[in-house]
Amino acid sequence: MNTFKELGVSPDLIKGLNELGIVQPTEIQQRAIPFLIESGGDLIAQAQTGTGKTAAFGLPLLMTVKPEVKEIQAVIVSPTRDLAKQIGKQLFRFTKYSSRIFTEVLCGGDSFDRQVAALQRPTHIVVVTPGRLIDLLKKKALSLTHVKHLVLDEADEMLSMGFKKELLSIFNHTRSRKSTWLFSATIPDSINLLAKDCMIGKPQTIRVDKSRVVNRNISHKYVVCGKDDKLQCIIDFLKRQNGDRGVIFCRTKDTTAMVAKKLKATGFSIDVIHGDLMQTDRDKVMRSFKKERTQLLIATDIAARGIDVEGLAFVIHHQLPEQTEYYTHRSGRTARAGKKGISIAFIEARDRPKIEKLENELGLTFTETE
Repeated sequence: MNTFKELGVSPDLIKGLNELGIVQPTEIQQRAIPFLIESGGDLIAQAQTGTGKTAAFGLPLLMTVKPEVKEIQAVIVSPTRDLAKQIGKQLFRFTKYSSRIFTEVLCGGDSFDRQVAALQRPTHIVVVTPGRLIDLLKKKALSLTHVKHLVLDEADEMLSMGFKKELLSIFNHTRSRKSTWLFSATIPDSINLLAKDCMIGKPQTIRVDKSRVVNRNISHKYVVCGKDDKLQCIIDFLKRQNGDRGVIFCRTKDTTAMVAKKLKATGFSIDVIHGDLMQTDRDKVMRSFKKERTQLLIATDIAARGIDVEGLAFVIHHQLPEQTEYYTHRSGRTARAGKKGISIAFIEARDRPKIEKLENELGLTFTETE
């Protein structure tokens, strides 16, 4: 199937997609959309960030919502505020030429009272972070009685962030739903256990070939250097990028501060994002980065979830992540919208086995470079 029409997407939604330049369905869209439109049953889908998963679940969802029913009919749960807002924006764009379907984005960091007031308007779909949804339910600020579809986007990330209790509570509040759709970059045992808790019967499972879990437009490289030489090696790499923009990943907040101090002293335009930032500060950093006022963003893994910035040429790993799935999330920041990108790790000699592990588990080929 080579077109959205062949996948069964309605003409009014296709018109909106064309205006956005979305013409060729991605692999996850080709495999998920027909099933979700025709069956709408429970689904576990493996889809990496940047592969078009929002359209993969968003288009079928928009086609099942009944505009004339002024109730919340679908809930999309996202691990982070940034990703939730990104999803809400995409759904709005998709429906430019279709019936009015109202989506409300609800997440921490925004005014609780303002969100409660917004829910007094007709709302068909809510995109929400787990903690904020639980807060709204406790305050009886919204009802999920009429919800037919529950979508968990980046389910593996929500579990790794410790949201299992909240997710189980959300399942309990949406017992009238007809289906649950889990989208996840990886499908570890924890996802299968979660499926047993929330799905009736055996769900349809879509697994991409492991060599496609990470975007094929990304070149994976590594540089072996001494511990004391690592930052200088990174600086040398950055100086050869001709002002191209990217993200540098570190494991801890303290490491981001150390790297930022060194790069600022060298003259690079950088900003830092980590889990301890207040939401207002985080928003300020992301606005600056998206508007290209800064060249580099230095981030921890959790803090960088949901970042969707086009035109990033590279991702740098100051340290390799502790979990394999984090590598897929990190590298997915580059090579978006069909473009090419580089994911480069700066490692010590003792870390070579970690590179081999990533190659084996993700079906990748890393190239050693100077």
